[in-house]
This record gives sequence, structure tokens and C-alpha cells, in this order.
Amino acid sequence: MQSGEATIALPVLVREVPDAGLTDAVSPYGYPGGAVGEGFDAPPDPAAVDWSATGLVSVFVRERLAADPCFAGATLRSTVQVHEPARERRLRARFAEQIRRNARLGYRVEVVPGPDASAEQCSSFHSVYTETMERAGAAKRYLFDPGYLSGVLAFERSWLILCLDPAGSMAAGAIAGHSDGLLHYYLGGTASAWLEHSPFKNVVDAMVGLADQMGAPLNLGGGVRPGDGLEEFKRGFANAELPFHTHEIVCDPAAYERLSEGRAESDYFPAYRAPAQ
Repeated sequence: MQSGEATIALPVLVREVPDAGLTDAVSPYGYPGGAVGEGFDAPPDPAAVDWSATGLVSVFVRERLAADPCFAGATLRSTVQVHEPARERRLRARFAEQIRRNARLGYRVEVVPGPDASAEQCSSFHSVYTETMERAGAAKRYLFDPGYLSGVLAFERSWLILCLDPAGSMAAGAIAGHSDGLLHYYLGGTASAWLEHSPFKNVVDAMVGLADQMGAPLNLGGGVRPGDGLEEFKRGFANAELPFHTHEIVCDPAAYERLSEGRAESDYFPAYRAPAQ
């Protein structure tokens, strides 16, 4: 996007709107945000931008964490849990005891640079992650194929963090990546056979240690909904929070209104993609 001599580079995934012959766009899952070039005295108002040349009906934009916004008028979507190395570490006492117990039982953690991960490690992580998503009843969009995960781990600043059971099999694992000055927890999971021992806590503990070594804040993310069990779990390792902002931009008001006609009012954006009730 350009405004005069100023430029915002914004990564988006362009999608077809079903049965409409139109397209919209969404930021990739994660926190990539927009790169703002020189020339802006203040973040521009997206409503003042001429989006007609894009041919899009709408754009859902995720802002970067801990960075200046790329647009004005952001929506506070949620907060994410963060471990900040510059602050005193905070670890819930019960979690600390479980981590020590697992170490006594023979669990061990390996932190492998993503590009160095073996085919066997990638395959084992894919199995554990997929098992976790299926157990949670996650939507299909969260069921990634092995090739996608291999592509993620090809990123030079990615890590595969593995917790191995006493026999050497993968009990839990996670992917983390460093971007925009933060270490981001991306994906993770636990093998069903080892749920009672909570080996994923050892994985997160190692991720916190990696962030400390790098001197980079660790973004643990949030929950599916504010205050849910996933967010509460992440609070057990966090010592700070960061706001997560988004933008809901209508590029073609007439098309947006036509596509959304008859839909029940909700906070979902774009309205015409809201899940059926």
C-alpha cells in the first residue's frame, strides 16, 4: 500500500469468496504485521486509503506485537502472555514441581534449530501435533500437513523443542520462531499416552530458557477466548502481557454489504464469513 511517497508492506493471504467471484484477504496466522516505510508522520487511517486497485472486498489485518501500529484506529482484540527476560521470572509453583518430577522420571528436553531437525523429528512432531488438534476438536484449518511444518522449520530462526519420554520417544513438542525482536511460540502438542505427566510444561520451560539466552521476550500467545484454560496455562509461565491489535478494513463497501445481507450481527469479521450458528 502506498500513500504519496510512504509505503506499508503488508503480508496477506488472498482468498476467493465462495460463490461470489470476488476475493478478500487476511494476515497470515501469527503476528507478522505491516512494515512501515519512511514518510508517515502518523499511522494512516485505513478509511482514508483508496483500496479500489486491490480488487478486494475486505482485509483483516493483524498488527505486530510491541511495535508501532501500521494503521490508526486499531481494535484491541486480546492480550497475549509474555515472558520478559528483563523481569524476574515467574513460574507457578505447581508447574515447577511437575517439571522437576518429569526430569526425575527420565524425561529430557532437546532444543533443535529448525533447519537442523531430522525427518524423523519432523514426522514425530507432526504426529503429536495432529493428535493434539484432533483431541481438541480443532477446525480443519489447524490440521497442517507435514510439508507445511517442514517449510516452517526451514526458517533459519526457528526451533523445534522436544520433550522425550524415558524411552526416547516424543512425548511433547513445540515450534518457536524469532521475529520482530520476539521469540514466538507457534505450534505445539502432547502425545495422549503421556498427558497425565504434562510433559508440555517441560517444553515451555525450555522455551523460556531459550528466550533468556537470546535476551528476547517470549510471546506465548493467548487463549481461544479470554480467560479460558489455555490462557490460564500460559499465565503460569508469563511475567508480562502485551496487547494484540487488529484492523477490520472494508475495501468495497457495496460488495461487503451485499455479501453480508441477512447475516446475524456479531463481532466476526468479515461478517459474510461468520460460522453458521
